[in-house]
Amino acid sequence: MEVHDYDLLVVGSGPGGQSAALQARELGKRVGLIERKPYIGGVSLQTGTIPSKALREAAWLASRFAARGMRQTRPPRAAIDSGFLADAVARKQAVVDNQESLLLQRLLAAGVDLLPGEAAFADPHTLTITRPDGTRQQVRAAVIVLATGSRPRRPPEVPFDKTRVLDSSSILKLRQLPRQLLVVGGGVIACEFATLFAPLGVEVQLVDAHDHLLAYLDADIQQILETEMLEMGVRLHMRTPVESVRREGERVALITAQGQRLEADMLLYALGREPNYAGLELAAAGLSADDNGWVRLNAHHQTSQGHIYIVGDLAGRPSLASTAMEQGRAAAAHAFGQRGSPSPGLLPMAIYTIPELSYVGLTERELRAQGSAYVVGRARFADSARGGIIGAERGFMKLLVAREARAILGIHIIGESASELVHVGQMAMNCGADVDALARTMFNYPTLAQCYKDAALDCVRQLGAAS
Repeated sequence: MEVHDYDLLVVGSGPGGQSAALQARELGKRVGLIERKPYIGGVSLQTGTIPSKALREAAWLASRFAARGMRQTRPPRAAIDSGFLADAVARKQAVVDNQESLLLQRLLAAGVDLLPGEAAFADPHTLTITRPDGTRQQVRAAVIVLATGSRPRRPPEVPFDKTRVLDSSSILKLRQLPRQLLVVGGGVIACEFATLFAPLGVEVQLVDAHDHLLAYLDADIQQILETEMLEMGVRLHMRTPVESVRREGERVALITAQGQRLEADMLLYALGREPNYAGLELAAAGLSADDNGWVRLNAHHQTSQGHIYIVGDLAGRPSLASTAMEQGRAAAAHAFGQRGSPSPGLLPMAIYTIPELSYVGLTERELRAQGSAYVVGRARFADSARGGIIGAERGFMKLLVAREARAILGIHIIGESASELVHVGQMAMNCGADVDALARTMFNYPTLAQCYKDAALDCVRQLGAAS
């Protein structure tokens, strides 16, 4: 019988790696967690999800852009300039440090061995760890989970310098607001940062080759987001491919494929992310990436080597912390024979723009493509008492409901607390509740959650009484 140092070795301490390690410990397995950085938590905690959302919260509170009503309007640019960004970064770092401490305590309390260093395969079951002091150690495991995450795509022709030409990691380290910011890209990261800086008085221009921002969203939600961005002063250059980016002294110039020249103090390049496979020596494990740079996986997140799993951003879309956590748990459970582990059901998606948006289930576009018969229930935040109090002028909720079965097929929300509100609908859908159950539910008053009842009643009026 082959002898292993560990039942499970996890490479990477982000959400996917953490949850895989903790799940395996709950099953009584010997677990080692390898992390090459001098801190734990991965991109999600250190340079992505948590830091950007902490800064977004500071920007929202400082600007008061997302709501008017009983709340004061955004402060003048001079008030924001006086150390705002440095203070916000400091507060962001306090949040990160606290979360890292809590995570470290949890892993140690669970009995996970922390192994600092950079991992590389020596063979399919053996990893060589190069420690920070340069010494090496080889460890073997029956099961290996790779959770090394992703990094911003940095094409060699773009002159990144962490000062004027930035990616989504380096922009989080700014200490002073730029006067003008060019954003290249129209995806989640680009939109989040554009709506973080624009309410603070930064002149933002967003350049993207697509027809619309986040075109996979529900069309009504996408249109409201674009309108909000335009109203906060973001200039959108859609259908505009980028030809080149140049650093010119203290300025950055962007040349479009149509020959247009755009200038700003800083530029954020946010066109995609790449998997962090560098240094892992996949070939030694009998693995290889496809033409797009990703390793192919099955439904259980197994590679062609059945004992090696890949989770989180390293597995590709949807590249969310929440899905990474579920993938890590599911991979560890599957690896150690827990075949009956329940599915987490429908997973919600959230985008932390200002205003934030969230959804679960299908869009109208997808339902039409399937030929499904459905009705649409709508509710505006502004029509609710709570929406009036906080000044949620464009907040909006939309329910998609099957015409015959009355089942809830999709929920789409934009506005304050969208990422929280979506979980009510997610739970209803995962439990098989129909639209009539939502229509019968009593919600606190005044709350934004009342929009569920209003939208459900809108559907019921179209469908008629339940039989």
